[in-house]
Amino acid sequence: MKSLLIADTTREERERIVAESIGNIDGACDGCRPGLIEMYQDYIEGRKELRQVNMEFNARYISGATGPERGECDFSRQD
Repeated sequence: MKSLLIADTTREERERIVAESIGNIDGACDGCRPGLIEMYQDYIEGRKELRQVNMEFNARYISGATGPERGECDFSRQD
């Protein structure tokens, strides 16, 4: 397995790593994909390592602080 570190990847590779990791979650559309992609933007841009982004998210989750914002889609509406 190739290293996921910023020093060992290009921006394009990091975009692909995030996209493949998130996968196709549109089928269960709960509006979280845009928030997840935004959460990993610092990794994609080379500002924070993947491990650091995940640790920060985990710390917010454990502390009860808010995480990525969820949007709304037609699937989740109950008319």
